[in-house]
Amino acid sequence: MHILKLCVRPWRWCSHRQTSFSLLLTISLTTLLVSPSLAQTPSIPLPSDAPLELDLLTKPKDYVITANTINPAQLTVPSLWWAQQNSEKKLLDNWIAYPASGKEPARVDLIVNQQIWSLLDYVQRYDFVNRLGSAARNFGYNIRVFNYQKEPLATYTCNFSTSPALCSIQTTIKNKIGLQHYSNS
Repeated sequence: MHILKLCVRPWRWCSHRQTSFSLLLTISLTTLLVSPSLAQTPSIPLPSDAPLELDLLTKPKDYVITANTINPAQLTVPSLWWAQQNSEKKLLDNWIAYPASGKEPARVDLIVNQQIWSLLDYVQRYDFVNRLGSAARNFGYNIRVFNYQKEPLATYTCNFSTSPALCSIQTTIKNKIGLQHYSNS
């Protein structure tokens, strides 16, 4: 049995095989035209996996900035003191800011008071990470949040090659038996 269908060209009839070929050609062309634009969609990089260097809090090197670093001549970048003094004084204990290197973008490792952090619910933690991540983003920095036991608690990571920067927040969530996993936002 041979089924005739209306062909792509007006007023002509074509077979099922020709219709299938036309449909396949249309899908192929659409894929070729759409895929490159999808492939060019910038992605957000993964958070840095460099270890937290707590010894830099007491013995800072020239290239890092901590909450105790003060530049008398100009604004020290990134400037997180206002965020710390404004509302995070008890939660945000200290930070270590690393400039961009050939391998990694600039980042700030925030060290929080674990007792205060554990009292916050998910929304409060998200709000903290978002506010400080936004402040750091304005200076071109990503953030990671740790406690003094060097446990990763959250990240705020951006792709700064886009305008505006595309950013992602990840937080660790501990379940009732103490296992933790990351949650993306």
